[in-house]
Amino acid sequence: MTQDDVLVIAGRSIRNRFFLGTGKFSSRELVGEAIRAAGIEVVTVALRRIEPERRSESILHQIPAGVVRLVNTSGARDAQEALRLARLARATGLGDWIKVEVVDDSKYLLPDNDETVRATELLTADGFVVLPYIFPDLYIARRLQRAGAAALMPLGSPIGSNQGLQTREFIRILIAETGLPVIVDAGLGAPSQAAESMEMGAAAVLANTAVATAADPVQMARAFSLAVAAGRAARLAGLPPPGLPSASSPMSGFLTQP
Repeated sequence: MTQDDVLVIAGRSIRNRFFLGTGKFSSRELVGEAIRAAGIEVVTVALRRIEPERRSESILHQIPAGVVRLVNTSGARDAQEALRLARLARATGLGDWIKVEVVDDSKYLLPDNDETVRATELLTADGFVVLPYIFPDLYIARRLQRAGAAALMPLGSPIGSNQGLQTREFIRILIAETGLPVIVDAGLGAPSQAAESMEMGAAAVLANTAVATAADPVQMARAFSLAVAAGRAARLAGLPPPGLPSASSPMSGFLTQP
């Protein structure tokens, strides 16, 4: 991996491919510590957790200058609600990068792919940089690509479950068949799973629960960041395919005298 290996989204160059969610942390100050310790460049922020009139006391106060604030539309149940939340975020000065979350399922918290496509169409038409959170489905991914999505954010397993890459084969298809950056989001429970995501060819990884609920969230954020970098380096190096047993050293000529 070189200094020239950057992820570019909507003209923005991103070097650290580990994105951090800011929910579930026990304190706002801990979020800031984790961001700084891991060198995070992109964080997700739920608009409903921000009180515009008390911004200095909100999570925003802990996000260093220059870090991309990817506002999510958590709580939206359809495309129109997602659009309304995104416009409110922009009006309050939070920018135009939006992670579209449309969830009308209170039990499993699975994204509504069809409404997510509609939300993406509305938001891109309104000038937003849209990164939709989806269940990995190739046909939905292609519709989102046509709608102008800047990246895809498929879930690895149900959100907050720490179950890892349960959808790995479907994510592989998105990576192979779409031209968009694929950012594995939701359900990852360990840095090793983040590394595997990158080895598969993901452009980045986002985690929240696994970091925020760890015994040491700051150290866990650093561990995820290092794992993402290692997985990316392995992908670029070219992982050898699995095969039959093969000796590491040649057997012929062993201990022969000249």
